[in-house]
Amino acid sequence: MKFLVLYRAPLASFDQMMKATPEQQKAGMDAWRAWGAKASKSIVDMGGPLGKALKVTPAGASATRNDLGGFSIMQAESKEALAETMKGHPHFMTPDGFIEIVDMPPMPG
Repeated sequence: MKFLVLYRAPLASFDQMMKATPEQQKAGMDAWRAWGAKASKSIVDMGGPLGKALKVTPAGASATRNDLGGFSIMQAESKEALAETMKGHPHFMTPDGFIEIVDMPPMPG
């Protein structure tokens, strides 16, 4: 089964992470690469960071912020099995960061 993996955290936590030094940023990316190598059998698409958002309603569009920092597409037998793969994930270095695993069922019909 495929799953959409969302890397979430409070806005203040993302703001704090954006102030990281180049050395801290490199250490973070090294941790992501190491985790990616360890979890490679489950990764369909490593995804990447998510940027600024635009909220679109029938009344129009406006800039907005949300708690989404990035995404991946992964596969596993179940969400619970994938949750085991997420143990020790570097996103947990983000203050109050959490990971949401969402089913990606096939399109009906």
